[in-house]
Amino acid sequence: MNWGSLQGLLSGVNKYSTALGRIWLSVVFIFRVLVFVVAAEDVWDDEQKDFICNTKQPGCPNVCYDEFFPVSHVRLWALQLILVTCPSLLVVMHVAYREERERRHRLKHGPNAPSLYDNPSKKRGGLWWTYLLSLVFKAAVDSGFLYTFHRLYEGHYDMPRVVACSQAPCPHTVDCYISRPTEKKVFTYFMVATAVICILLNLSEVAYLVGKRCLEIVGPRRRRSRRRSRLHDSCPPYALSQGDHPQDGNSVLMKASSAVVDAGGYP
Repeated sequence: MNWGSLQGLLSGVNKYSTALGRIWLSVVFIFRVLVFVVAAEDVWDDEQKDFICNTKQPGCPNVCYDEFFPVSHVRLWALQLILVTCPSLLVVMHVAYREERERRHRLKHGPNAPSLYDNPSKKRGGLWWTYLLSLVFKAAVDSGFLYTFHRLYEGHYDMPRVVACSQAPCPHTVDCYISRPTEKKVFTYFMVATAVICILLNLSEVAYLVGKRCLEIVGPRRRRSRRRSRLHDSCPPYALSQGDHPQDGNSVLMKASSAVVDAGGYP
């Protein structure tokens, strides 16, 4: 498989990702794709050929191999890497759709027409939801593959050197030997650990985006409420009444003098 083309497609995601998203991309390509292409494929290249059982019964080694390794580690990881990187392409496609829509809008209404988007690559509106859902999907894919890996290879993380098999058509319980068990154990733990790190990065980015969005919504409301409270505190309660304007000192004195004149009995 040509992993370089996939890396070239996803390299543009860096422009639209947060800092956590760039760290996730670095972990995926350096610690997952690169390690998978350079080392893991070579370690598992001879897995079935060098799976040897101490019997000459035809079909017994194949049946025993399928019993202990129902799905190849390499093919399972390749499918996982493809599915976990595809959601990032949706973000690139969404940005390309916005830019094309903006271009058609300017062709139709002229270059001086108001823009449809302040910044087509800014995560607002539908693009924010696309980015958020891509993070959730990536975390769900990694979690699902880790669960599947655990169910398929439960108890085989340590890659024992010898396994006992009694499946038909084996004439009796035979011993089968796994090639390169230590190397395979190291790469298995490494790939599982990097998948867990990617899940934590995705969830952290989801929390960051949601928290930032909540602050953008709640922040202006708090500032408006603080302004109202400051305005209320700056004006005394007797200065304002329902539908009246605040009275200055001269008007208060004039009202007082008129009250004195009325009390003195003037016509």
